[in-house]
Amino acid sequence: MKLYRSSLGLLWSEHVFWLWVLLTFLWIAANSSFAIESVVSGALISAALAYIFTQKTDVWQGVRFSPSRFYYLIVYTGVFAVELLRANINMMRYVYARRIDVKPGIVKIKTGLKTPLGRLALANSIALTPGSLVVDIEGDTLFVHWLDVTTSDPDEATRIIAGPFEGYLEKVFG
Repeated sequence: MKLYRSSLGLLWSEHVFWLWVLLTFLWIAANSSFAIESVVSGALISAALAYIFTQKTDVWQGVRFSPSRFYYLIVYTGVFAVELLRANINMMRYVYARRIDVKPGIVKIKTGLKTPLGRLALANSIALTPGSLVVDIEGDTLFVHWLDVTTSDPDEATRIIAGPFEGYLEKVFG
């Protein structure tokens, strides 16, 4: 890991830089403005947050940036959008049904993701798709509240719930 000393005497790592770039991009996208005041204030706030996040937690230490990882992040975003649409259509089926026939429950799934950030991204992906919610994470095991449990087998539940996301997240986060 390369370390850089800024003119302020702060120790910057490659992780701080890339997180700063990401947060600044999100700031500009959220504000929909290239006004100099907005960009400068966003860049300063993003720099402070990036420095704090990387110094106070070790989550960002395992993240590596490369063009191929960025490509898979874009592909993952498309896969997530498709799964989100599918889950919403499935939820509409429950909402408009004359009689709701669901079997809610908590299932255990195992993930092969090694990094904490990868597991967090998987948990958020599952939670953001309607009909499922991650209630706990213990190591490589996620406990998911599933609106309509179709299987209690952990391998099958992993394939159904995490399958669409896990391969791409592995390529992005390692």
